[in-house]
Amino acid sequence: MILRDAIDSYVAWRRAHGARFITSAKTLYQFCRSVPEHVLCDAVTESEVRQFLAGTGPLTRWRANKYGALAGFYRYAISRGYAALSPLPAADEEPRKRRSAPSYIYSREELQRLFGAIDISRKRGIRFDAETFRMLLILYGAGLRTSEALNLSMKDVDLADGILTVRNTKFYKSRLVPVAPQLASALRRYAERRSDRPLPEGMASAFLANRDGTQVRKHNVDHAFRRLLEATGIGRKDDGRRAPCLHAMRHTAAVHRLTSWYRAGADVQRLLSALSTYLGHANLDGTSVYLSMTPELLHEASVCFDCYVNGGDHA
Repeated sequence: MILRDAIDSYVAWRRAHGARFITSAKTLYQFCRSVPEHVLCDAVTESEVRQFLAGTGPLTRWRANKYGALAGFYRYAISRGYAALSPLPAADEEPRKRRSAPSYIYSREELQRLFGAIDISRKRGIRFDAETFRMLLILYGAGLRTSEALNLSMKDVDLADGILTVRNTKFYKSRLVPVAPQLASALRRYAERRSDRPLPEGMASAFLANRDGTQVRKHNVDHAFRRLLEATGIGRKDDGRRAPCLHAMRHTAAVHRLTSWYRAGADVQRLLSALSTYLGHANLDGTSVYLSMTPELLHEASVCFDCYVNGGDHA
């Protein structure tokens, strides 16, 4: 079978089984364009595959993603008789990307500075105001990704039971996220003030809204957080960690939760699977990395988002 037709069949098959299959499909069609037109599946050579995997830039995770997409396709092609063998190099021959630097974890004192400077940093905010910005940062206590928080609609926030419904997020999953009492109280207070803002016609009623009722955009949030970091003087440290960013708030929530479990003498290995589900990871890999960070932070006072909901320290 012609490679392009086989890829069309594979993409349709994956989507028929419930997968969005967007990024991998783009990768496969990019591979199709890198080889001669109308080439047969069995005519693709290993050298052509290696050239596609190598690309033109430095080694990144993108190479592993390309390898995974091609491996899945050729398993399908072989099972359907479209190809006899896979032209991919052996998996153990693939180069390994250097381990990335650990994420920045905000300290107790840094979180206090961040929350204390919100009003000042958003003093001139025309649409995206300090109140909504504060609520977004408080949601770090629920371990949400920025996009997950911004995409919450009014119906996704159960104020009575304190449960957030996160829909169609990474890995194409939806999940329920119960929140602690103080965060639930903060959500209710914000919802009362949110009710005074318009609900634009023809638009979903976003829970986190600008002053005009429209949904907050991620690029505006990223800009606001950079301004907040500048206002507080929090920047990259010469300790091998990545630069501080908004997404690091989610990592901070995970590490602080692990730290508190260690201090309480809990069975962290047993609880790790629960934390993975809570954070919306597809497997434990996404949270087990935090275990390597936690021992180094045990000497620091653990922090809980409840301490910052009202701008005070209740620890």
